[in-house]
Amino acid sequence: MTTRIKCIIAYDGTHFSGYQIQPGKRTVQGEFEEVLRRMHKGTKVRVTASGRTDAGVHAYGQVIHFDTPLSLSSEQWKKALNAQLPDDIVVRFVQEADADFHARFSAKAKEYRYKVWTAAERDVFRRHYCAWHPYSLHISAMNEALRLLHGTHDFTSFCSAKTSIEDRVRTMYRAEVKVDGPMLEFRFVGSGFLYNMVRIIVGTVLEIGQRKRSPADISTLLAAKDRRLAGPTAPAEGLYLWRVYYEDECLVQSLADG
Repeated sequence: MTTRIKCIIAYDGTHFSGYQIQPGKRTVQGEFEEVLRRMHKGTKVRVTASGRTDAGVHAYGQVIHFDTPLSLSSEQWKKALNAQLPDDIVVRFVQEADADFHARFSAKAKEYRYKVWTAAERDVFRRHYCAWHPYSLHISAMNEALRLLHGTHDFTSFCSAKTSIEDRVRTMYRAEVKVDGPMLEFRFVGSGFLYNMVRIIVGTVLEIGQRKRSPADISTLLAAKDRRLAGPTAPAEGLYLWRVYYEDECLVQSLADG
């Protein structure tokens, strides 16, 4: 008999080639499955995540699940995993899940955050954890543009040309940027996100902040469905998978709390 275990994990993506296993490369999934293999005396245990993250992208609230015949309490799982995982991955939460829980397919929404350092001087201690954009920005124009993303749209213009998914319609529940001194933090909550979607939105909105584009351009880009017309893809190091929502009530409360 097996038990399904759900974990919330955080990782520093700096030295990973992304989340998903790739031959000959260091990945989050690879490191996690190696620990589970040792715990299961050489038996491979497959881990399923809420979604992939690219090389250099971080996570504070990635969700995974796996099935196991081992009988350990949630606290024992947490301690055992953290004792063996590398320093750039940590298990924040563990619980036994229902057999039909699925880290990816049970998700109702995801939240991503993107951090931008805007000081004139580069901060060497933040270089792996935020993008550097030392230019004067009009925050009100950026938030005006971000509000136009709210609702259900075809986000073709804001996803990589490499995207193989045909259905590019997603619902954006929240899109905003807040200022804390020289640090900007974008927050996006949506029903789902396409490949590079957040990074392309951020790259485009930063151009709006510099007055290279108008906030109204967002509506034009959504209608155009053409990636070539949008702005650059912002660097990977500023992006964080912040939270995955599995209950509608939790999502509603989060949006209400702001």
